[in-house]
Amino acid sequence: MPANLTLDSLRAAVEAGEIDTVLCCVCDMQGRLMGKRFHARHFLDGGYEETHGCNYLLALDVEMATVPGYKSASWEKGYGDFVHKPDLATLRRAPWLPGTAMVMADFLDHHGEPVAHAPRNVLKRQVERARALGLEPMMATELEFFLFEESFEQLWDTGYRTMTPVVRYNNDYGIFASSREEAVMRPLRNTLFAAGIPVENSKGEAEAGQEEINIRYSDALDTADMHSIVKTATKEIAHSQGRSVTFMAKYATDRAGSSSHIHQSLWRNGENAFRDPEAEHGMSALMRSYLAGLLAHAGECTYFLAPNVNSYKRFTVGMFAPTKAVWSTDNRTAGYRVCGEGTKGVRVECRVGGADLNPYLALAAQLAAGLSGIEQGLELEPELSGDMYHAEAAREIPRTLRDAAVALNASEMLRTAMGDDVVDHYVHAARWEIAESDRLVTDIELRRGFERL
Repeated sequence: MPANLTLDSLRAAVEAGEIDTVLCCVCDMQGRLMGKRFHARHFLDGGYEETHGCNYLLALDVEMATVPGYKSASWEKGYGDFVHKPDLATLRRAPWLPGTAMVMADFLDHHGEPVAHAPRNVLKRQVERARALGLEPMMATELEFFLFEESFEQLWDTGYRTMTPVVRYNNDYGIFASSREEAVMRPLRNTLFAAGIPVENSKGEAEAGQEEINIRYSDALDTADMHSIVKTATKEIAHSQGRSVTFMAKYATDRAGSSSHIHQSLWRNGENAFRDPEAEHGMSALMRSYLAGLLAHAGECTYFLAPNVNSYKRFTVGMFAPTKAVWSTDNRTAGYRVCGEGTKGVRVECRVGGADLNPYLALAAQLAAGLSGIEQGLELEPELSGDMYHAEAAREIPRTLRDAAVALNASEMLRTAMGDDVVDHYVHAARWEIAESDRLVTDIELRRGFERL
């Protein structure tokens, strides 16, 4: 579903008084939309060509701290600018905000070259690699989150100790209880659809107050753009209703985590190249090699699916988050699930990623691993069946960010696919998060140790 504005139609909407603001958005390392709000007339007068922003946007942690040690941006280099180049193919209305349109932009250096470690550019490079093989990556993400009665401001002021899920119990697929969430979910579905984002459905998910929203599959870059817009719109609509949401992978020890499953296939000449109705499971040789690549490099790619210390709290037995990097047909206990067996929609679902992933980096890492499997002609290992949580001799998903960072740093595949500077940049990001986690005193330490030690 295409974005719904051109420069000419934007100009007409501005003249009609329908739009007065244009958001020019770049994606940071954490998957957040950053950028500027343009007066729409200035955007039309030339802002659509380019704007600029501090290069520290790709060298900050989640709290906007200037992290030392990055090669690309530092106090020593003066924290200069990158160019933000609007991608006018993504220009669309943002109907959840009054009088507003938005556009995604790419990071360029002052010579007009793509900034290699910028998430959107990382994904573009892997898409180009697939297209060089005559293949088009088609992907979709399922995004889960929790919806709370309190506002963001209320939770901040109370130290996140009074969170009340809008629905108090597990409402997976439930229609009656999910009606209580419609003050947020209905405008979310409708305004996203009006923005040219083809919402399929939303549903109550498998924990109290948990939601899932599904967007129709598209090409990989469009899917990542839509994912990042959905997260922003969800927060903004919840805020407008005095509610709050979280996309943390795991917000409470005794609650299930929130995932972002990634569905993926490769197409050729408008047809799904993963499909072979005559082959076992309806999987083509191409699909088998792609899946073999995903499995062979699963550990190396985990950082891009689980980029925070908290991400690894989600990998819990019996809560539908995988612990083994194995494949199985229509089996939700496996890290990689083959869906749509034998149909034109046959695909691989990666179930490893959490809702806190950066969609551009996650999709790029999946493509890099799968394309490596194709290029090397890897043979797919035998399918496992049954309960993968208790499967013996199965490949484990890294259990901590520390383990994932070690695997990322050692990945020759990702260094070849993305470049050493890109991998080094994100290894440094991971090490910073680990160091901060090691440094900070937590509530659980106080509760367990204040009196009893």
